[in-house]
Amino acid sequence: MKTPRLSLAEAMAEFVHDGSCVALEGFTHLIPFAAGHELIRQGRRNLHLVRMTPDLVYDQLIGMGCARRLTFSWGGNPGVGSLHRLRDAVEHAWPAPLELDEHSHAGMAAAYTAGAAKLPFGLLRGYLGTDLPANNPRIRRVECPFTGESLAAVPALNPDVTVLHAQRADRKGNVSIHGIVGAQREAALAAKKLVVTVEDVVDELPPAMNAVVLPHWVVSAVVHCPGGAYPSYAHGCYERDNAFYQRWDAIARDRAAFQAWMHEHVLGLPDHGAYLARLKAKAA
Repeated sequence: MKTPRLSLAEAMAEFVHDGSCVALEGFTHLIPFAAGHELIRQGRRNLHLVRMTPDLVYDQLIGMGCARRLTFSWGGNPGVGSLHRLRDAVEHAWPAPLELDEHSHAGMAAAYTAGAAKLPFGLLRGYLGTDLPANNPRIRRVECPFTGESLAAVPALNPDVTVLHAQRADRKGNVSIHGIVGAQREAALAAKKLVVTVEDVVDELPPAMNAVVLPHWVVSAVVHCPGGAYPSYAHGCYERDNAFYQRWDAIARDRAAFQAWMHEHVLGLPDHGAYLARLKAKAA
C-alpha cells in the first residue's frame, strides 16, 4: 500500500489541528520551514510545539500566536543570539503567554526514544550541576533498582504529529534522510502521525552515507516540496542561508518589523514555492 501524496496545504489541514502537539524536527539541516509557514497561513492556535532547537521556524510560529507551550532544548538563533519572538512571549506574553518545558539535548533525545519505544519515560545520566531541574518539575530523579544509582528521568514525548523534511521519497512512500540525522528517526517513531516533506520523489532510493530510511508504513503522508527546508539547508541539495539567519535578528527584535516581514513573505503568499520565487527574483 502506497503512502498518500498530498499537497502541503492538504497535509497540514488534515494532520495538524488547533491544540495539537506537533514536532517539526531536523537538527542543523532539514528543518521543515515550509510546513511551519503553512501552519501560520492556516492560522493554527494553541499548539504544543516540540523541537530540540526551536530555530527561526518556531520563533516565527510563536510570534504569530500559534503556540501555547514549547518543549525544547537550547532556544536561540544559531550563531547569532536570541530568538526575540520566543523571548517576548515568555517575558511579556506577546502575542500570547507561552509555557516552557526546557531540557538538554540529551534529555530531549531520551524523551523521544522513550516515546518511540512506547515507554512512559526516558532515563539518562544528566542535568547534574545545572539549573534545569529546579526550573522544570517534569525532570525527576529515580533510583536504579540494580545499582542504586540516581538517574534523571524525563516524560516520554509522543507528538500527535511529527513533521520532517527529507531529501527523497520513493513512489511507495519510503523516505530517505541523510547527513546530520539528529533525532528525526526517534521523533518519527514516537509520533501518532508522520508527515514528510521531500526535495524529490524518485523511483528508487539510492544508497547514501549516514542515512536513515523510514518505511512507508510509518509515514502518514508525503509532500513533494522542493526547497522546503530553506533558509535551513538540505545536505546535498542546497546550503544554509547564513545571511538570512543574521538578518533575522534585526527583523525579529522589533514587533512591527516582524509582523511586516511575516505578512509580506508568509501570509501574503499562497505557498512556499511563491516565497522561494520571490527571493530568487529579488536576488536577480
